[in-house]
Amino acid sequence: MIKGVREAGQLQRPSHRLQARARSCESGDVGDSTFEFEAHPGRGRFNATFFRVMDGYIDWHLRGQKAAVYADLPETVVELGPGVGANFRYLRPGTTVIAIEPNPYMHRTLRTSAERYGVDIEIRDVIGERIDLPDASADAVISSLVLCTVADPGGVVSEVRRILRPGGQFNFLEHVAAEDGTLSRRVQRAVRRPWAWVFEGCSCERDQQTLIRSAGFRTVHDRRYRIHSPLLPFNTQLAGTAEA
Repeated sequence: MIKGVREAGQLQRPSHRLQARARSCESGDVGDSTFEFEAHPGRGRFNATFFRVMDGYIDWHLRGQKAAVYADLPETVVELGPGVGANFRYLRPGTTVIAIEPNPYMHRTLRTSAERYGVDIEIRDVIGERIDLPDASADAVISSLVLCTVADPGGVVSEVRRILRPGGQFNFLEHVAAEDGTLSRRVQRAVRRPWAWVFEGCSCERDQQTLIRSAGFRTVHDRRYRIHSPLLPFNTQLAGTAEA
Protein backbone atom coordinates (compact mmCIF):
# COMPACT_ATOMS: atom_id res chain seq x y z
CA MET A 1 0.00 0.00 0.00
CA ILE A 2 1.16 3.56 -0.66
CA LYS A 3 1.18 5.52 2.59
CA GLY A 4 0.75 9.28 2.61
CA VAL A 5 0.92 9.67 -1.16
CA ARG A 6 -1.59 12.46 -1.43
CA GLU A 7 -0.12 14.31 1.54
CA ALA A 8 3.34 14.17 -0.02
CA GLY A 9 2.43 16.49 -2.88
CA GLN A 10 -0.44 17.43 -5.13
CA LEU A 11 -0.58 16.48 -8.77
CA GLN A 12 1.48 18.96 -10.73
CA ARG A 13 0.56 20.72 -13.92
CA PRO A 14 2.09 19.18 -17.05
CA SER A 15 5.56 20.55 -17.69
CA HIS A 16 7.68 20.25 -20.82
CA ARG A 17 10.92 20.50 -18.83
CA LEU A 18 11.63 18.66 -15.60
CA GLN A 19 14.89 18.60 -13.66
CA ALA A 20 16.36 16.49 -10.91
CA ARG A 21 19.64 16.19 -9.10
CA ALA A 22 20.75 12.56 -9.22
CA ARG A 23 23.75 10.26 -9.09
CA SER A 24 25.41 9.03 -12.24
CA CYS A 25 25.45 5.25 -12.52
CA GLU A 26 28.56 5.36 -14.69
CA SER A 27 30.81 7.82 -12.90
CA GLY A 28 29.62 7.56 -9.30
CA ASP A 29 28.33 10.39 -7.13
CA VAL A 30 28.61 13.63 -9.06
CA GLY A 31 26.85 15.78 -6.52
CA ASP A 32 25.48 18.76 -8.41
CA SER A 33 24.98 17.04 -11.75
CA THR A 34 21.51 17.95 -13.04
CA PHE A 35 19.50 15.63 -15.24
CA GLU A 36 16.70 16.98 -17.33
CA PHE A 37 13.80 15.63 -19.38
CA GLU A 38 12.48 17.88 -22.10
CA ALA A 39 9.49 16.64 -24.04
CA HIS A 40 10.11 17.30 -27.73
CA PRO A 41 6.81 18.23 -29.42
CA GLY A 42 7.51 16.17 -32.53
CA ARG A 43 9.15 13.12 -30.99
CA GLY A 44 6.86 13.22 -27.98
CA ARG A 45 3.76 13.04 -30.15
CA PHE A 46 5.37 10.46 -32.45
CA ASN A 47 6.20 8.15 -29.56
CA ALA A 48 2.74 8.50 -28.06
CA THR A 49 1.19 7.58 -31.42
CA PHE A 50 3.75 4.86 -32.21
CA PHE A 51 3.27 2.97 -28.95
CA ARG A 52 -0.50 3.35 -29.11
CA VAL A 53 -0.65 1.93 -32.64
CA MET A 54 1.95 -0.78 -31.99
CA ASP A 55 0.61 -1.75 -28.57
CA GLY A 56 -0.92 -5.05 -29.66
CA TYR A 57 2.11 -6.11 -31.72
CA ILE A 58 4.58 -5.29 -28.94
CA ASP A 59 2.44 -7.00 -26.33
CA TRP A 60 2.20 -10.16 -28.45
CA HIS A 61 5.99 -10.54 -28.13
CA LEU A 62 6.15 -9.66 -24.43
CA ARG A 63 2.96 -11.14 -22.95
CA GLY A 64 4.62 -14.28 -21.58
CA GLN A 65 7.33 -12.33 -19.76
CA LYS A 66 4.94 -9.65 -18.51
CA ALA A 67 2.34 -12.12 -17.26
CA ALA A 68 5.03 -13.74 -15.09
CA VAL A 69 6.70 -10.54 -13.86
CA TYR A 70 3.50 -8.63 -13.09
CA ALA A 71 1.60 -11.47 -11.41
CA ASP A 72 0.18 -11.08 -7.89
CA LEU A 73 0.79 -7.35 -7.55
CA PRO A 74 -0.79 -5.45 -4.62
CA GLU A 75 -3.79 -3.14 -4.91
CA THR A 76 -1.58 -0.05 -5.33
CA VAL A 77 1.56 0.08 -7.46
CA VAL A 78 3.97 2.76 -8.62
CA GLU A 79 4.77 2.48 -12.31
CA LEU A 80 7.78 4.20 -13.81
CA GLY A 81 7.20 5.54 -17.31
CA PRO A 82 3.89 3.78 -18.04
CA GLY A 83 3.72 5.51 -21.44
CA VAL A 84 0.39 4.62 -23.03
CA GLY A 85 -0.60 2.12 -20.31
CA ALA A 86 0.64 -1.05 -22.00
CA ASN A 87 0.93 -2.86 -18.65
CA PHE A 88 -2.55 -2.07 -17.36
CA ARG A 89 -3.95 -5.24 -18.96
CA TYR A 90 -1.86 -7.25 -16.47
CA LEU A 91 -3.26 -5.50 -13.39
CA ARG A 92 -6.40 -6.47 -11.54
CA PRO A 93 -9.36 -4.14 -12.16
CA GLY A 94 -9.55 -1.65 -9.33
CA THR A 95 -5.77 -1.42 -8.97
CA THR A 96 -4.47 2.07 -8.21
CA VAL A 97 -1.46 3.11 -10.27
CA ILE A 98 0.77 6.01 -9.26
CA ALA A 99 2.11 6.83 -12.73
CA ILE A 100 5.51 8.51 -12.94
CA GLU A 101 5.24 9.83 -16.49
CA PRO A 102 7.02 13.08 -17.48
CA ASN A 103 5.99 12.98 -21.15
CA PRO A 104 2.77 15.03 -21.36
CA TYR A 105 1.98 13.63 -24.81
CA MET A 106 1.39 10.20 -23.26
CA HIS A 107 -1.14 11.37 -20.69
CA ARG A 108 -4.31 11.31 -22.79
CA THR A 109 -3.82 7.72 -23.97
CA LEU A 110 -2.65 6.76 -20.49
CA ARG A 111 -5.97 7.90 -19.02
CA THR A 112 -7.89 6.14 -21.79
CA SER A 113 -6.06 2.88 -21.10
CA ALA A 114 -6.71 3.21 -17.39
CA GLU A 115 -10.44 3.57 -18.05
CA ARG A 116 -10.41 0.64 -20.48
CA TYR A 117 -8.81 -1.75 -17.98
CA GLY A 118 -10.58 -0.48 -14.87
CA VAL A 119 -7.45 1.02 -13.32
CA ASP A 120 -7.48 4.06 -11.04
CA ILE A 121 -4.62 6.31 -12.09
CA GLU A 122 -2.80 9.23 -10.53
CA ILE A 123 -0.36 10.80 -12.99
CA ARG A 124 2.73 12.57 -11.64
CA ASP A 125 4.77 14.39 -14.27
CA VAL A 126 8.09 14.03 -12.47
CA ILE A 127 11.14 12.14 -13.64
CA GLY A 128 12.33 8.84 -12.23
CA GLU A 129 15.44 10.40 -10.72
CA ARG A 130 13.19 12.42 -8.41
CA ILE A 131 10.03 10.55 -7.44
CA ASP A 132 7.78 12.71 -5.26
CA LEU A 133 6.78 9.95 -2.83
CA PRO A 134 7.86 9.41 0.79
CA ASP A 135 10.56 6.97 1.88
CA ALA A 136 9.41 3.36 2.42
CA SER A 137 5.89 4.13 1.17
CA ALA A 138 5.38 1.62 -1.68
CA ASP A 139 4.71 -2.11 -1.71
CA ALA A 140 5.51 -2.46 -5.41
CA VAL A 141 7.22 -0.54 -8.20
CA ILE A 142 7.03 -1.76 -11.79
CA SER A 143 8.77 -0.70 -14.98
CA SER A 144 8.82 -1.76 -18.60
CA LEU A 145 11.54 -0.51 -20.98
CA VAL A 146 12.21 2.55 -18.85
CA LEU A 147 15.78 2.30 -17.52
CA CYS A 148 16.97 2.29 -21.12
CA THR A 149 15.59 5.81 -21.66
CA VAL A 150 16.37 7.73 -18.47
CA ALA A 151 19.40 10.01 -18.11
CA ASP A 152 20.58 8.28 -14.92
CA PRO A 153 19.38 4.68 -14.50
CA GLY A 154 21.41 4.30 -11.31
CA GLY A 155 19.65 7.30 -9.81
CA VAL A 156 16.26 5.89 -10.78
CA VAL A 157 17.00 2.51 -9.18
CA SER A 158 18.16 4.34 -6.04
CA GLU A 159 14.83 6.15 -5.96
CA VAL A 160 13.02 2.84 -6.35
CA ARG A 161 14.85 1.46 -3.32
CA ARG A 162 14.12 4.64 -1.37
CA ILE A 163 10.35 4.50 -1.83
CA LEU A 164 10.00 0.73 -1.39
CA ARG A 165 9.17 -0.46 2.11
CA PRO A 166 11.24 -3.40 3.48
CA GLY A 167 9.99 -6.47 1.66
CA GLY A 168 8.55 -4.42 -1.21
CA GLN A 169 9.29 -5.50 -4.76
CA PHE A 170 10.60 -3.92 -7.95
CA ASN A 171 9.22 -5.85 -10.92
CA PHE A 172 10.99 -4.94 -14.16
CA LEU A 173 11.32 -5.73 -17.85
CA GLU A 174 14.13 -3.84 -19.57
CA HIS A 175 16.37 -3.60 -22.62
CA VAL A 176 19.92 -4.89 -22.09
CA ALA A 177 23.06 -5.02 -24.19
CA ALA A 178 23.58 -8.15 -26.26
CA GLU A 179 26.67 -10.28 -25.68
CA ASP A 180 29.93 -8.77 -26.93
CA GLY A 181 31.03 -10.09 -30.29
CA THR A 182 27.54 -11.01 -31.49
CA LEU A 183 25.77 -9.65 -34.54
CA SER A 184 23.05 -8.23 -32.28
CA ARG A 185 25.67 -6.26 -30.34
CA ARG A 186 27.13 -4.82 -33.54
CA VAL A 187 23.68 -3.79 -34.75
CA GLN A 188 22.93 -2.14 -31.39
CA ARG A 189 26.10 -0.06 -31.75
CA ALA A 190 25.34 0.83 -35.37
CA VAL A 191 21.85 2.16 -34.68
CA ARG A 192 22.49 3.74 -31.28
CA ARG A 193 22.31 7.38 -32.38
CA PRO A 194 19.21 7.31 -34.62
CA TRP A 195 17.48 4.90 -32.20
CA ALA A 196 18.12 7.21 -29.25
CA TRP A 197 17.03 10.29 -31.19
CA VAL A 198 13.73 8.79 -32.35
CA PHE A 199 12.87 7.09 -29.04
CA GLU A 200 13.85 9.96 -26.75
CA GLY A 201 17.14 8.68 -25.41
CA CYS A 202 16.49 4.93 -25.47
CA SER A 203 19.67 2.84 -25.38
CA CYS A 204 19.71 -0.92 -25.90
CA GLU A 205 23.35 -1.07 -24.76
CA ARG A 206 23.12 -0.63 -21.00
CA ASP A 207 24.06 -3.36 -18.54
CA GLN A 208 20.85 -3.23 -16.52
CA GLN A 209 21.47 -6.65 -15.01
CA THR A 210 24.63 -5.56 -13.20
CA LEU A 211 23.05 -2.24 -12.28
CA ILE A 212 20.06 -3.83 -10.55
CA ARG A 213 22.03 -6.66 -8.96
CA SER A 214 24.48 -4.21 -7.40
CA ALA A 215 21.87 -1.69 -6.19
CA GLY A 216 21.55 -3.12 -2.68
CA PHE A 217 18.34 -5.11 -2.98
CA ARG A 218 18.00 -8.02 -0.57
CA THR A 219 17.32 -10.49 -3.39
CA VAL A 220 17.24 -10.24 -7.19
CA HIS A 221 15.80 -12.90 -9.49
CA ASP A 222 16.16 -12.16 -13.20
CA ARG A 223 16.38 -13.84 -16.59
CA ARG A 224 17.66 -12.72 -19.96
CA TYR A 225 15.78 -13.44 -23.17
CA ARG A 226 15.52 -12.23 -26.74
CA ILE A 227 12.56 -11.00 -28.71
CA HIS A 228 12.29 -12.81 -32.03
CA SER A 229 10.76 -10.05 -34.09
CA PRO A 230 11.35 -9.13 -37.75
CA LEU A 231 11.24 -5.47 -36.74
CA LEU A 232 13.72 -5.77 -33.85
CA PRO A 233 16.08 -8.71 -34.46
CA PHE A 234 18.68 -7.19 -32.12
CA ASN A 235 16.36 -6.73 -29.13
CA THR A 236 17.73 -8.45 -26.03
CA GLN A 237 15.90 -7.98 -22.73
CA LEU A 238 15.92 -8.70 -19.02
CA ALA A 239 12.94 -9.48 -16.78
CA GLY A 240 12.85 -10.05 -13.06
CA THR A 241 11.98 -9.08 -9.50
CA ALA A 242 14.12 -7.37 -6.85
CA GLU A 243 13.10 -7.32 -3.19
CA ALA A 244 14.01 -4.38 -0.92
